[in-house]
Amino acid sequence: MSADKDDAAPTAPVQLRLYVTGNTARSVRAIEAIMQVCKQYLYDRFELQIIDIRQQPEMAQREQLIAAPTLVRHRPLPVRRLVGDMSQRERVLAGLELAPSDDG
Repeated sequence: MSADKDDAAPTAPVQLRLYVTGNTARSVRAIEAIMQVCKQYLYDRFELQIIDIRQQPEMAQREQLIAAPTLVRHRPLPVRRLVGDMSQRERVLAGLELAPSDDG
């Protein structure tokens, strides 16, 4: 039985939903930016759903979205929402409550 500190308290994955509108340039940029942030700061500790609100408008209604792209962090609580330009890395990191790295 291993008792490594790293194994003692596994971190639950961060649960994210990114709402976009179709395959527009803005949607593609948002997806790329969020994937890059997740891979760099969350490694394999995230679950990301990408939802096209044109194909699933009921999801946008359920979340009461007013604009896209919108990133919603469901876990850990509290729920957090980021609306607009996802390429502003510092704003995204602050919204997800992640600390930027020194080379960030």
